[in-house]
Amino acid sequence: MEFFSYLTPDDIRYVHDASLEILEEAGLLVRNEKARKRFAEHGARVDHETEIVRIPASVVEACRAVVPATITLRGRDPDRDVTFPRKLPVVATASSAPDIADPVTGTTRRATSDDIARIAHLVNELPGYDVFSISTLANDAPGDQFSLSRFYPALKNCLKPCRTSVYNFREANQVLKLGELIAGSKEAYWERPFINFGYCSIVSPLTMDFDSTEMLMFFAENGITAYGTIAPMGGLSTPFSLSGMLTLMNAEWLAAATLAQLSKPGTAQIYNFLPVFADMRDGAYAPGAIEIGIMNSAVCQMARFYNVPAGGVLGVTDSKVADAQAGFEKGMSPLLGAVSGVHFIIMGGLKDSLMSFDFGQAVIDNEIALMIKRVCDGFGFSEESASLQEIKDTGPAGMFADNPATLERMRTATFMPELADRKLREQWEREGASNIHQRALNRALDILSAPNSAALDPAVDARIRAEFDGLVAGDSVLPEGWKRCDVGPTGPLRARRATRRRVRTRT
Repeated sequence: MEFFSYLTPDDIRYVHDASLEILEEAGLLVRNEKARKRFAEHGARVDHETEIVRIPASVVEACRAVVPATITLRGRDPDRDVTFPRKLPVVATASSAPDIADPVTGTTRRATSDDIARIAHLVNELPGYDVFSISTLANDAPGDQFSLSRFYPALKNCLKPCRTSVYNFREANQVLKLGELIAGSKEAYWERPFINFGYCSIVSPLTMDFDSTEMLMFFAENGITAYGTIAPMGGLSTPFSLSGMLTLMNAEWLAAATLAQLSKPGTAQIYNFLPVFADMRDGAYAPGAIEIGIMNSAVCQMARFYNVPAGGVLGVTDSKVADAQAGFEKGMSPLLGAVSGVHFIIMGGLKDSLMSFDFGQAVIDNEIALMIKRVCDGFGFSEESASLQEIKDTGPAGMFADNPATLERMRTATFMPELADRKLREQWEREGASNIHQRALNRALDILSAPNSAALDPAVDARIRAEFDGLVAGDSVLPEGWKRCDVGPTGPLRARRATRRRVRTRT
């Protein structure tokens, strides 16, 4: 299959060779002593006084050769596991926002573990999402259960793969113990480990921090499913050019991938990234910029060169509300990524530059995700679908609507949106002139009002709660006061105007 691309084969080779030169000559600042020693044991030149590590090209090349071509993210239900690359991209929610748009008051507040439980329930029922990357923090988490208070409500309410990062070994081991309790035993869990982690060990430019680098090695050494993300900021932590950012970012990805393979050969990786260009008018963080999609197209080409899955945080918006800006920023970059061959799209639910989650936005993003997957599903050309005989049989001035073939294909030939409004204006006005965010919130309300089919068995939950004293509730419970809203802010006025127009037309 051919993909949209910006780089020529010579461009790709230049980026790779330049990355090797950066790692061998400029090197990295590696804060973690264990990592420095590991690099040194495998041939890197290490200055422990300055903490600079210079990695020979031969070491990098040997390590990238053993990175697997696929990765599997597992869920509580084996049927929800996802292995990619595959034909359709894997779509995840975006993660770790501190705030949430309260669905009852409409105001923004700090997110809690109860919110995570509701989001997990929602994501479990939305078909556009394959992975629940835990969307928010939990402001109510006990001090010694920060990550546990995120993973527990997520796993309790969602069968799909769940993932996020943790601070340290203690938190990771708490979460792994949670997995063992859900599975029924340590042996059962490690037969099929269904908890997935992330880390961000690189701080651009060319720096490996202590804690995240420690976790990178821990995950690899123990065969725990985890992947890293490179998150540079163009103009501040990279050169202010697409090519310069790509070259630096590629060197950083190779460095992290090398350390993972030195820790355990064959550790699965994703070429995953969150590049952001600063808006140099005021230095604003701008993850909704179209250059994110452009950069992803180049990342997809580099990932194919390395024969690894390509991923990216793409459907991000700087808008504070679910408006037209959110729509085009959340649609354009993921679509560009899709036609460029991206395998993993992190896009759902967040707005305000990754700072807040919105239930309505998550449902809208689900519809965007389904549309993107429809694009990736392909044209589906065949001699049969070209319908030559049907065209000849129907003939000039004929009608195809009542043909048997039309009836057979009416639910499959085109994508059928749930939220996008296609009614006549008069009908839309009579029904309240609602906007898409209202309809999306109503859809979320419908899902969360129904029993959660993914909820943990009560006996399993009791076993978990006996292990962790003071654990958050973790139940998906509808907030008091959340009601349907089917009338837009100008709905009654529009309806009256529509009535007057009909009266004038009749007279």
